[in-house]
Amino acid sequence: MAGCRGSLCCCCRWCCCCGERETRTPEELTILGETQEEEDEILPRKDYESLDYDRCINDPYLEVLESMDNKKGRRYEAVKWMVVFAIGVCTGLVGLFVDFFVRLFTQLKFGVVQTSVEECSKKGCLALSLLELLGFNLTFVFLGSLLVLIEPVAAGSGIPEIKCYLNGVKVPGIVRLRTLLCKVFGVLFSVAGGLFVGKEGPMIHSGAVVGAGLPQFQSISLQKIQFNFPYFRSDRDKRDFVSAGAAAGVAAAFGAPIGGTLFSLEEGSSFWNQGLTWKVLFCSMSATFTLNFFRSGIQFGSWGSFQLPGLLNFGEFKCSDSDKKCHLWTAVDLGFFVIMGVIGGLLGATFNCLNKRLAKYRMRNVHPKPKFVRVLESLLVSLVTTVVVFMASMVLGECRQMSSSSQIGNDSLQLQVTSEDVNSSIKTFFCPNETYNDMATLFFNPQESAILQLFHQDGTFSPITLALFFVLYFLLACWTYGISVPSGLFVPSLLCGAAFGRLVANVLKSYIGLGHIYSGTFALIGAAAFLGGVVRMTISLTVILIESTNEITYGLPIMVTLMVAKWTGDFFNKGIYDIHVGLRGVPLLEWETEVEMDKLRASDIMEPNLTYVYPHTRIQSLVSILRTTVHHAFPVVTENRGNEKEFMKGNQLISNNIKFKKSSILTRAGEQRKRSQSMKSYPSSELRNVCDEHIASEEQAEKEDLLQQMLERRYTPYPNLYPDQSPSEDWTMEERFRPLTFHGLILRSQLVTLLVRGVCYSENQSSASQPRLSYAEMAEDYPRYPDIHDLDLTLLNPRMIVDVTPYMNPSPFTVSPNTHVSQVFNLFRTMGLRHLPVVNAVGEIVGIITRHNLTYEFLQARLRQHYQSI
Repeated sequence: MAGCRGSLCCCCRWCCCCGERETRTPEELTILGETQEEEDEILPRKDYESLDYDRCINDPYLEVLESMDNKKGRRYEAVKWMVVFAIGVCTGLVGLFVDFFVRLFTQLKFGVVQTSVEECSKKGCLALSLLELLGFNLTFVFLGSLLVLIEPVAAGSGIPEIKCYLNGVKVPGIVRLRTLLCKVFGVLFSVAGGLFVGKEGPMIHSGAVVGAGLPQFQSISLQKIQFNFPYFRSDRDKRDFVSAGAAAGVAAAFGAPIGGTLFSLEEGSSFWNQGLTWKVLFCSMSATFTLNFFRSGIQFGSWGSFQLPGLLNFGEFKCSDSDKKCHLWTAVDLGFFVIMGVIGGLLGATFNCLNKRLAKYRMRNVHPKPKFVRVLESLLVSLVTTVVVFMASMVLGECRQMSSSSQIGNDSLQLQVTSEDVNSSIKTFFCPNETYNDMATLFFNPQESAILQLFHQDGTFSPITLALFFVLYFLLACWTYGISVPSGLFVPSLLCGAAFGRLVANVLKSYIGLGHIYSGTFALIGAAAFLGGVVRMTISLTVILIESTNEITYGLPIMVTLMVAKWTGDFFNKGIYDIHVGLRGVPLLEWETEVEMDKLRASDIMEPNLTYVYPHTRIQSLVSILRTTVHHAFPVVTENRGNEKEFMKGNQLISNNIKFKKSSILTRAGEQRKRSQSMKSYPSSELRNVCDEHIASEEQAEKEDLLQQMLERRYTPYPNLYPDQSPSEDWTMEERFRPLTFHGLILRSQLVTLLVRGVCYSENQSSASQPRLSYAEMAEDYPRYPDIHDLDLTLLNPRMIVDVTPYMNPSPFTVSPNTHVSQVFNLFRTMGLRHLPVVNAVGEIVGIITRHNLTYEFLQARLRQHYQSI
C-alpha cells in the first residue's frame, strides 16, 4: 500500500524479521501466504477454493429438469421465499439476543462502578472502583477470547470473510454453526467488557451464517439432527442465501433494509439478478421489523409500536424551536463538509496503515506462539483500555453547565429515547450540581449512548476534551481491531468521527463566529467522513446513514463527504476490510481489471500444464490422479492423434478423435505398464499388471467414411478408449501437450462420489451396465464431500472402469486463447465461475483459467513478463 510502504530495511526492522526468515521460493511463499521480501506484500494463496456458482448441466440435472413442471417450479420458488423470510426473522432474533444481554451486562457493570465512584470520591478509595471495573472488563474479555480459541474464524468483525464468500471464495469454517455460537456469545462479552468494539459488524457475519445454515436443515456440529430436506444442495443457492443473510445483518444492526441490500450488492456478490434483489430486500425487511417489534415491546411495553428499528439508532435531528437561526445545514456548510471529507480520508488512511502494521506484527510474533498468548494480548488491551478510560474520566474531564433541555428532557430525542435515558447517560463525576463531567459522559457510557450525546446533546463539550477523547479513542480502537475477540469497527469509527465533527463545530462556533451551525450535523458528517475513510464504502454506507438518521435531507452532504473521504484514502492505501483480506492471502477479484491488462490474452495467463481424464478410465488411474494432485476439476478429453502434426496451426476444421491405430494403443499400454508397477495407490495384493492381456482392437479401414463411423456409434457419443491411458505426472512435455479434444469438465467431488458409491463397470461389459446416480444422490454429501484419502481402497477393484460422461458438465463456459483479459475477467467474475477452459478453434483444450490466474498480483507479474518479451 502506497501510504504504508517505506524502504525494505525499515519495514523489516520494524517487523523484527530481518535475517530471521528462511529462504523460500516464490511458490512456497504463495502457498503459505507469507510476504514477499521485495515488496513486503502477501501473495494470494492457492489453497483457497472457489464456489461452484455455475450450474453443472449433466445427465442427473437434466433428469431433474425433465421432471420439472410449472407446479413444481412454483412450489420451489415458494419454498425459497419462506426460507428467505425465516432467515430474516432468525437474524433479527440473534440481534435481539445480543442487544438484550449487552444491555444487561453493561448496566450491571456501570451501575456497580458508578455507585462505587460516587462513594469513593468522598472516602478517597477510587483505587477500589478501578479494581471493580477491571474485574468486570477482564472477566468479560477473557470469556470472549476463550470462545475465539474454540473457533478462530469467529475473531474480528467477519466482514472481510463474508466479503470473500460473496466474491466466490470458500473460506474454511466461516459459515458453520459453531462459528455463529462463538461469534454471538463472543461479541456479547467483548462489548460488555469495555473494549472499543461494536456489535453491528459481527451481526453481518451472524446473518450470513444463518443464511448459509438454515436452508440446509443440518449441521456438522449437530450430526445426529438431520432432516430430509432435498432443496438447495448447491453452492449457487447457498451463496444467494448468504447474500440475503448478510443484508439482513446490516438491516438488523442499523435499521436499514435498503442499505443492507446495497451492502450485499456492493461488497462482493458478483452474480446478481432481479429475483435475488427482491428476495434480499424481503429478507432485510423481515429482520428489521422482527428486531423492531421485540425491542419496542421489551423496552417500552408497547408491542406493535415499532419505535426502535435497529441496534444503533441515531435519533431525530431537529433544531430547537427557540433558535430561529438554526438550520440543519446550508449550502455554505458543504464547503466545510468537503474539507472534513479530506481530513476523514487522511485519518482513515492513517488508521488503516497503523492497523496493517499491527496485523503483520501479530502474524509474525503472536500467532505462531501458543494460542493462550492471544488471550493474554486481549487481556493486555482490556487492561490498558480500562485504565485509560478510568483515569481520563477522573483527571482530564471538565465540568460543563447542563443545558435546560438536558434537565427537563431532550426534545430532539423524544421519538427514540426517553428523557430518563438522556439524564442517566450524563455523568457528574467530581462536578458540582447543575454541571456534568464531559469526558466521563463520553467514556463511562455505552458507545451508542456516547454517539447520541455527540449528535444531540445541547450542552457543550470542551474542545480540549473532544481532542483528547479523539486521540485516545483513535489509538485504542486501532490497537483493538485485530485481537482475538469478535469485534466490529462500525461503531468505534462512528464515535471517533463524531467527536472529530463535534470538535470542528465547536471551533467554527466559538472561534469563527458561525452561529447558524447545528453541532449534531457536523458530528454526523464527521462520523461519516472517518468511517468512509476507514472502510471505503460509498453507495451502501450513504443509504445506511440516511436510513439511520431518518432524514433524507442529509443525503447530499453524506454522499459528498463519503466520496471525498474514499478518494482521499484510496490515494494512500486500501480500505480496512480489503487490507485484512489481503493479509489472509485470499484471491479476491475486484470489480474490473486495469486498462493496461488488455495487452494480455487468455493464452498469456492460462495454466497450460493440465491434468485430465478420459471418458472411460480405470479406477486405479482415477485414484492415482486424485491422490497425486490437488486440482478441483479435470477436463474430460480424448486424444486427437490425427491432428498431432497440425497441432496449433489452426487449419484443421474437424478433430478426428475416432481413428486409433492398434500399434499406438499398445505403445501407450506399454508406457502405462511401466508406470503401474511403481504405483502405491493400492495395496500390494491389489496391484496388478493392467496390460498383461491382449487387447482385441479391430483396426478400422483408413478410408472408411467418417459419417458412417459416427452413425454406428450414435449410442456411444464418446469413444470407448483404452481406459488405462490416463495422464501421469511421469509424462514428458510432448505427451502433456498432445492435441486433446475437449468434451467437458468434471469436479473432484463428483469423481470421489462416483468411487464411493461404486459407479463403474467391468471391461467385459458395456458402459450401459454402469449404475446410474440421481441428482439427489450426487448432492447428498453436500457441502462436505468425502475425501479421496479417506477412501477404503481394499473395497475397490482397480481394473474396473468408470464412465464419467453422464456426470461431467458437457457445456461449461469456454474462451478462445486470443480472448482479451478484460473479457475473460468479466465472464469469470460476473458468472461466478470456478474453472474456465481455454479451447482453440478446433475444439482442443490448450489450458485452463482459475481464480488465481485473475488476481491482481498474478496479472501484474504476467504483464511484466509481457513487457520484457517485447
